[in-house]
Amino acid sequence: MHSKKVNTLIRHIVMWKLKETAEGASRAANVVKLKGLLEGCRDLVPGMLHLEVGLAEPGLLSTYDIALVSDFADKAALDAYQDHPDHLVVKKFAQAVVETRQCVDYLA
Repeated sequence: MHSKKVNTLIRHIVMWKLKETAEGASRAANVVKLKGLLEGCRDLVPGMLHLEVGLAEPGLLSTYDIALVSDFADKAALDAYQDHPDHLVVKKFAQAVVETRQCVDYLA
């Protein structure tokens, strides 16, 4: 019996709830800005396989304002993304406007 090689990737999911106002702007404006900054990180490093950003849909049950789902070939790619200067700019903005953040990384 041959063992079948399983391809795994690291799925990185982050959700943010933003402050009502921060950085001189409303929650709605900061959600749009954060979404744009996050989407600017697409294909930032080798081994980044997927990145999508979703906004909470009015009328649907949501406890967070924005979600990021991204896939990486391995931990080295995720680490490179975390330390990339463009991502650090996003982190700095997020820290200023975010009320709460949740994150999970898992093998998919």
